[in-house]
Amino acid sequence: MPRAVTLIRSASLSDVAEYAYAATAPAESRLIFLAGACPLNEDGSTAAIGDVAGQAAKAVENLRTALADAGASLHDVISTRVLVASSRQEDLVKAWEVVRDAFGEHDVPSTLMGVTVLGYNDQLVEIESIAAVLDS
Repeated sequence: MPRAVTLIRSASLSDVAEYAYAATAPAESRLIFLAGACPLNEDGSTAAIGDVAGQAAKAVENLRTALADAGASLHDVISTRVLVASSRQEDLVKAWEVVRDAFGEHDVPSTLMGVTVLGYNDQLVEIESIAAVLDS
């Protein structure tokens, strides 16, 4: 199945970033705007309380589910924003490593941000994303 997303790397920018600097999707693609994937269990409780990496993993799991329900996968994601409720850079890096590893070679343009607080009790991580698919 052909993919709608084309990742763009820039030889004019640093190669230190672990993501593509831009991505495109053709006009005929269907865009999917996903709510922030939160580290919530099916019963609504927060998973992995106090564990940034554990919450990032649960958020990725929930993102995969939402994408599948919309007819997409992680390989259809065109961009992400990873929010971490922490002022400590090492916490942001822990969350980022989980997200980066989940996406593998499909290293979409991403923003990693430390924020003051997120919406659910004990929530430390949230992953916003947009995907693009070509329907047959």
